[in-house]
Amino acid sequence: MKIAVLGAGSWGSAISIHLAKKGYDIFVWDRNVDLLNEINNSHTNTRYLKDSIFPNNIKGIYDLKDCVNGKQIIIFAVPSHALRTVCDMVKPYISKEQVLVSLVKGLENKTYKRMSEIIEEECPDNKIVVLSGPTHAEEVSVGIPTTIVAASKNIEAAEYIQDVFMDVNFRVYTNSDVVGVEIGAAVKNIVALAAGISDGLGYGDNTKAALMTRGIAEITRLGVKLGANPMTFAGLTGIGDLIVTCTSMHSRNRRCGILLGKGMDLKTAMESIGMVVEGVHATEAVYNLAKTIDVEMPIVNALYDVLFNNRDPREAVNELMTRDKKSEEFIF
Repeated sequence: MKIAVLGAGSWGSAISIHLAKKGYDIFVWDRNVDLLNEINNSHTNTRYLKDSIFPNNIKGIYDLKDCVNGKQIIIFAVPSHALRTVCDMVKPYISKEQVLVSLVKGLENKTYKRMSEIIEEECPDNKIVVLSGPTHAEEVSVGIPTTIVAASKNIEAAEYIQDVFMDVNFRVYTNSDVVGVEIGAAVKNIVALAAGISDGLGYGDNTKAALMTRGIAEITRLGVKLGANPMTFAGLTGIGDLIVTCTSMHSRNRRCGILLGKGMDLKTAMESIGMVVEGVHATEAVYNLAKTIDVEMPIVNALYDVLFNNRDPREAVNELMTRDKKSEEFIF
């Protein structure tokens, strides 16, 4: 089997390594030619996965058409804000028999579309599968046991990807709730930013537990309004992904939040991380989406003010703590 991976960042690289170890021939495309040269010449990607060695059956491909032609599976692993552009670039070379897999987490600004919706708009004749879950690239690339969800409106496509990706260190579950899986993936990055800010402010475990718990409530409220199954958010792409992103230093969203909590401005914090901080883009999109469809998301609102209105993080926390009294009965 031959598989194309579009995007040589940390997650695209980790999935490439995982699939190459299973014996598939992997062809990686990226706009950064230096990354492709390093993959081909040194079998490394020191910018994104400094401790990983790329197997010989991974090849960097400079031409997008050459990368996707004749491949059974095409994996999208680009930043969320670049997905539509990459889809537009690649769709002339895609055949309807190829299965398209999205590793991308986020919502498109202005349209608020999920990543699979963008792919479906640009490539309407293909089966699309979303892969999401608690999966740090740094751990997947070195074979640490990991679980993930393959979600698709076409369950046969999800099961096909399950078979392709699954091995002793990488367990794959299937799910037909694409909306829930993608909403959980997008919004958990926002909560992770907030958790990082809490850490940067010097708050403790109680605060982070509150943010995570109330965060999953907000995620579920939004997802249900959009048609998701509420139980999806109790699974790997809800609570599971939220836990790993809010607690690990592998999480660029949490690390960025820590810097913000310590007083660094947003632009400097993002530059310090050196990679795309998806939670920043997601905060803007989710904030506007929630306003549009009338979903209450106080954590998202507070973080939006911190990121884009220069709100002092401590003031934002105080406001969250002194909101009107509520019941914790979960009625969505």
